[in-house]
Amino acid sequence: MRTVELLPDEAVDRAVRAAWHRLARAGLPSQAAHPHPTNRPHLTLATADALSPAARERLAAALEPLPVPLVLEGLLRFPGRARVLAWAVRPDPALLRLHGAVWRALAASPAAGRLNPLHAPGRWIPHLTLGRSRRPAWEDRPDAELLSLLLPAGPYEPPRGAFTAARSYDSATRTTEALLPRGPR
Repeated sequence: MRTVELLPDEAVDRAVRAAWHRLARAGLPSQAAHPHPTNRPHLTLATADALSPAARERLAAALEPLPVPLVLEGLLRFPGRARVLAWAVRPDPALLRLHGAVWRALAASPAAGRLNPLHAPGRWIPHLTLGRSRRPAWEDRPDAELLSLLLPAGPYEPPRGAFTAARSYDSATRTTEALLPRGPR
């Protein structure tokens, strides 16, 4: 499986990593416990079976609007076998247009194979993952308590910045490839 992901600017990346560490220090499941070198804050736009050269060209055109605004809002909790705690990403119009362009670029590339329908426009829920757990971990904690763990003391001010780059993660090789800007990432 291949992903198409957006990467936040350095300030938002630092804020999310700091939140990961605060969750871990509080004894809660956190992405800080995931040591693989490819682990970093990101927003998944789509997944596909493969990225052909034609798909990469279409993706490069779809990703040209970068950077796009990024505002982290409240918390999201996704149920399932692996429960997920995530920071909601405000669905800014520029982000939604970019997401739609990426989806269309992959859908127009037969070699991409099956696209995950959860990432389809209208179903996609933009978020940055904070932690995953196979056991109940956050269900009994109110959002206000969790938000107080995520940010430094003071009134809640959602982190703001921009998505500035894009990459693809290859689940078979556990490696990443820069999509924009071109070059190592």
